[in-house]
Amino acid sequence: MKQCSLFALLIVLPLLSHSALPARLVDGSALPSLAPMLEEVNPAVVNIATYTTVQVRNPLLEDPFFRRFFDVRPRTRRTQSAGSGVVVDAARGYIVTNHHVVDRADEINVALADGRVLAATLVGRDPQVDLAVLKVDADALVEIRFADSGDLRQGDFVVAIGNPFGLNQTVTSGIVSALGRSGLGIEGFEDFIQTDAPINPGNSGGALVDLAGNLVGINTAIFAPSGGNVGIGFAIPSNMVRAVMEQIIEHGEVRRGYPGVDVQALSADLAEAFGVDRTEGVVVVEVDPEGPAERAGLRPGDVVVKVGDRQIRRKSDYDSSTAVLFAGDEVALEVLRDGRPKKLKLSIDDSNSDRVSGRRVHAKLKGVVLQNFHNESEPGTSAGVLITEVEEQSKAYVHGLRAGDVLVAANRQAVRNIVDLREAAGKSRGQLLLRVYRAGEFGYVVIR
Repeated sequence: MKQCSLFALLIVLPLLSHSALPARLVDGSALPSLAPMLEEVNPAVVNIATYTTVQVRNPLLEDPFFRRFFDVRPRTRRTQSAGSGVVVDAARGYIVTNHHVVDRADEINVALADGRVLAATLVGRDPQVDLAVLKVDADALVEIRFADSGDLRQGDFVVAIGNPFGLNQTVTSGIVSALGRSGLGIEGFEDFIQTDAPINPGNSGGALVDLAGNLVGINTAIFAPSGGNVGIGFAIPSNMVRAVMEQIIEHGEVRRGYPGVDVQALSADLAEAFGVDRTEGVVVVEVDPEGPAERAGLRPGDVVVKVGDRQIRRKSDYDSSTAVLFAGDEVALEVLRDGRPKKLKLSIDDSNSDRVSGRRVHAKLKGVVLQNFHNESEPGTSAGVLITEVEEQSKAYVHGLRAGDVLVAANRQAVRNIVDLREAAGKSRGQLLLRVYRAGEFGYVVIR
C-alpha cells in the first residue's frame, strides 16, 4: 500500500505547481499541501450574518371589519441568514459578496477569521449579476489578490472557501468543469465558471481561488436537484466581479449602458446565408433606432466576432462582454459584413438618457420603447420609466399601455429607472403587474 501511495505521488506531484503547493516531508516522502496558501487566503474570507424584519401574515388584518373596529396591529419577526464574503480592499474596508446574501437585510454583521465581529454597511448592489459591496471600519484586514479569469482553462485546479451551513472557514477543492455557463435562469447576466469543488448553502459570496491563492470567482449557486451538493457549482468570474465592484465603489450603483442591439448565436445555416466562413460568433438581429449600436454603424446581419479584447464564440461571450459595459465606455468591435471584416467603435450612453427597447427589459414589453423619466415638477411622481412608443399590435397595447404612460412600480416594487424596472420585471411569474401614472392619476395594468 505504501509503495502504491508513493507511486501515485510521483505521478501527481509533477502536475501540481510546487510554488502553490509546497511539499512537506512525511516518512521521508514529499507530500503536496494547500495549507501554506490557505494560511494567506483564509483571513480574507469572512462570514456574513444578516438580520431581516418580516411581517407575519395575520388573517384578521385582511378583514375590513376588524381593521376598522379593533386595534389589530401587524406582527413582525426577525429572521437570520448566513453567507460568505471576500475582502477585496483592506485599506478602505470593502467586501464583496452576493446580492442575494444581503438582499432586504436591515442589519449586516461580518465575522473575521480572527474572531472580530463588525457591523457592515451596504455600499451598493447589482442584482443583474448577483453582486453586492459592503464596507466595514476596521484595521489589520487581509485582502485577496485578483486573478485574470480570462486565463482559466477547463481542468484547472480550484479551491472554494466559505462558510457552508455556518461552518466557518471551510475549504473544498476540485477543478474547473466548464466555462461560460449561461442559460441557467439564475441571473440577468450569466457567464459562470462551473466547478466540482463542493459548494453548499452558506458558501454563497465566498471565494473560488486558484492554487496560488488568487481570486478567480465568487461562489454564487449550486445545481442541487436532490437538495444537496452534487458536484455542480457556479461562480461569477473575477473579471466581472472586479468591473462591477469598481462601479459600485465609485458610484454606489452600476451604471450599465445598453448597446441597443439584439443578437442571436451564429449557426451553420446563418453563416452560409450571410456569406461567413465560420460558425462562431453572434448575428445582429435588430438595432434600436438612435441607439449606441446604430450610431456605431452596426446593421442587422452583421456577425460580431470580437468585443474589446474578447473573442466572441458563443452568445454567452457576448452577454458577459456587454454586462461590463458601463456609461461612458468606448469599446472596439470587430464584425463580419458580407463576409468581409470591419472595425467599429461603440460608445455607450448613460442609461438615463438612452432609449431602450422594452423587449430587452422583459419579453412581455415587446413592442414598447422605454426611456428614463425625471421631472420634479410633476405632481405625484418625480421619477420612473416613460413609455415613448407602443406598437398597436403588441401585447402591451392590448392590455392597456399607451405612449406617455410612466411606469412607477412593477410587481409591487418601486421603479425609478430602467435598471429598477428590469430587476422588478424579472420577478414575474406568469404575469407582469405594472403601476402606471397617466394624466395625473395612478392605475394598474396586468400583462399576461
